[in-house]
Amino acid sequence: MYLKPKKILIFFLFLVFLFQGSVPVRKVGFIFASIDDDIANITKQIADLENAISPLRKESTGLQSKITSAKSQITQIEKQAVYLAQQLVEKESDLEVQKLLLSERVKRYYKNSKKFNSFMIFFSENESGSLFQQYAWYQSIISQDKDTITQYGSEIKILSDNKTKLEAEKVKLAKIKKDLESRFGFLATEIKKAETYKAELSAKQKALEAQKLASLNLPTSVGSGGNMMCTDDRKIDPGFGAGFAFFTYGIPHHVGLNQYGAYGRANAGQNYKDILNAYFNNVSIEKKSNVTLHINMGGGRTIDRPLEQYLLGIYEVPNSWPIEALKAQAVAARSYALAYTDNGAKSICTTQACQVFKDENKGGAWEQAVKATEGEVLVQGGQVVTAWFASTAGGYTYTSSDIGWKSTGWTKNTRDTSGDVNSFEDLQNKAYDKDSPCFYAAQGYRKEYNKSAWLKPSEVADIVNSILLSQRDSSINNNLLPPDQGGWSIDKVREELKSRGVTPYTNITSVSVSWDKGTGRTTQISLSGDGGSVNFDGSTFKSYFNARAPANISIVGPLFNVEKR
Repeated sequence: MYLKPKKILIFFLFLVFLFQGSVPVRKVGFIFASIDDDIANITKQIADLENAISPLRKESTGLQSKITSAKSQITQIEKQAVYLAQQLVEKESDLEVQKLLLSERVKRYYKNSKKFNSFMIFFSENESGSLFQQYAWYQSIISQDKDTITQYGSEIKILSDNKTKLEAEKVKLAKIKKDLESRFGFLATEIKKAETYKAELSAKQKALEAQKLASLNLPTSVGSGGNMMCTDDRKIDPGFGAGFAFFTYGIPHHVGLNQYGAYGRANAGQNYKDILNAYFNNVSIEKKSNVTLHINMGGGRTIDRPLEQYLLGIYEVPNSWPIEALKAQAVAARSYALAYTDNGAKSICTTQACQVFKDENKGGAWEQAVKATEGEVLVQGGQVVTAWFASTAGGYTYTSSDIGWKSTGWTKNTRDTSGDVNSFEDLQNKAYDKDSPCFYAAQGYRKEYNKSAWLKPSEVADIVNSILLSQRDSSINNNLLPPDQGGWSIDKVREELKSRGVTPYTNITSVSVSWDKGTGRTTQISLSGDGGSVNFDGSTFKSYFNARAPANISIVGPLFNVEKR
């Protein structure tokens, strides 16, 4: 079964309309509700689109098989036609030879028969008997020649008829092949359109998730001074007994220089060039001449500083850190400033949205690091790269495209550890950024429950019920906001799920995750409770969790784990 072209087009246009009308970010009301609503809608649209693409891919694969079979049959027919043509030529040649033989034998027969009739009276009885035998023999040979010619004629007709049938079959197969190729081409075009649209949806989803993360006001760099926001909820008692907390490894954005990773690598004896090469792909360290930067200080105030003087006011990492980590940060900060401002043509801000700057000399070891690396920047293909950096990668860095930014050749997905890891315990012991307070933390909190990110078993069950309900009826997605932000209550979600023939969960008793230890991503989450056991893809669960979890409690990265108390 396959979707007809008209239905595919209508479905595709419907999705475009749905997408265009479903993701505006409202400027009033609950900001989390707005973003979560949009993320949930897009997640469902992507799932629906994948469900629509799947039968097209299946049909396309089947068509490929049929086209290959038709080509093979045509090839066989062509070979058979060539063979029959050769047989026809041979038979027709044999027939001509046989006709010549017959002609000669008939001539001899008539010539000898005349002789036989004229001289018969002069031969003795024995001699005339011999002549009769010759005469009979000639008649027999001529009769055989006639039979042979008749047989050849019959065989030639059969060969000719078979050749005609093969040619007709070849024409028929060629038409079928042409129709199959036309259908295959149409499906390929539709699948490509759908895949492109799916990619656009995924990019939009990542952008919305990034917007929500920004609204959490998490520190992205050490210099922001906000690392105290990352607390270990395992030490907090929420006051309601058993519960679950979803811990993320690292904080946004995991791209480029891992600041706490540089700290760990420097303590392990690596120099600043080794550190930079660990976080940036195929770059060289070159020297650039000093330029003047325009620094937007806020409030409409702008100051100009030469690049090297500007760097003396960068407050991204503490002076107490190892000098090689400071040097790595100095080269990254210099590279970022040049790339961000287009070599001084544009202005740069002073917050962690760019890089933290104060209009005063930081001095100490930082000044030593800046002067020791004077003019040094990271270059790829002759261009200074945008050397992003972040506080904590959680043991893994990602490419810029992994988090929805533009694709670059200098960022990379790498495991940032001192050796192989086989467990979360290994990761927490071997990650170079393990000393960061944000290395492993549950993000977000509620005013109640001791300002923790702990969730009750019934609240985790509600998230599971919300996923199951959305998967069965996407029309209710707008009602799956957190209950404290206008969404359906926990009881209402259970009722709606039950009305659709699905047994809802009341409590979750156990949660476990599977993860890719090479790339640093949670691949699957398994949950068990009074409704049985269920598994979800890691990224799917993360999207629905962020849409339904109360307050601003969120999973903020690709790699997460679950703690139980």
